[in-house]
Amino acid sequence: MAALYACTKCNQRFPFEALSQGQQLCKECRIAHPMVKCTYCRTEFQQESKTNTICKKCAQNVKLYGTPKPCQYCNIIAAFIGNKCQRCTNSEKRHGPPQPCEQCKQQCAFDRKDDRRKRVLQKTREQRKQLGSSSHSSLSQKEQLTRLSSSHYNSFSPDLALDSPGTDHFVIITQLKEEVASLKKVLHQKDQLILDKEKKITELRAEFQYQESQMRTKMNQMEKTHKDLVEQLQARNRELMKQVSALSKGKKPAMTSP
Repeated sequence: MAALYACTKCNQRFPFEALSQGQQLCKECRIAHPMVKCTYCRTEFQQESKTNTICKKCAQNVKLYGTPKPCQYCNIIAAFIGNKCQRCTNSEKRHGPPQPCEQCKQQCAFDRKDDRRKRVLQKTREQRKQLGSSSHSSLSQKEQLTRLSSSHYNSFSPDLALDSPGTDHFVIITQLKEEVASLKKVLHQKDQLILDKEKKITELRAEFQYQESQMRTKMNQMEKTHKDLVEQLQARNRELMKQVSALSKGKKPAMTSP
């Protein structure tokens, strides 16, 4: 029999494939608690109830700072402190004042040329490493073909073939294909590891909920047993008091002799 796992909302048990990744919710709970956008910061969050329209972070900020104002840059109602939202405040610190956005026409586009420059430099370094390794590989192939030519097993000019521009490109493409295949393998292994960890977490959560439910049931039963015992003792005490009272009323005082 396949193992069943508890939904984190309703605690009913389902096959692992029937639960959502991350939140571990069943289909009914996913419908009852959909992903919606926060009224203030516009980030997605899981709705606990139909009346819940803001995320937990904004709800906490509302308690601390009150209702937010529209951001002076992006116009999103998420400026809890001052006139700017947290996203625009952080972007302004990193990239300087914003520029007009080509899409929404608001003053909320930040120039991330520093980040782009870093990515370009990183890509250039990687390409240089690949070219260096491909050049070394080309020299090795050239030496091998030269030895074959000296043994009269090669019927074409190796120098002409290896010095052509397409050879380096072919080597680079081959290396890239191998790297992609290797990365796909690593990614598959990591995905499998994450899936195994999620299963383990779900199992531990289900076991914890089961133990908690058993403990709660046991405590309720003990409380009920104690209550019944107290009631029985009280009833017995009342019965004895009645008997004592009846005996006291039926007892006559002793007669003295003349």
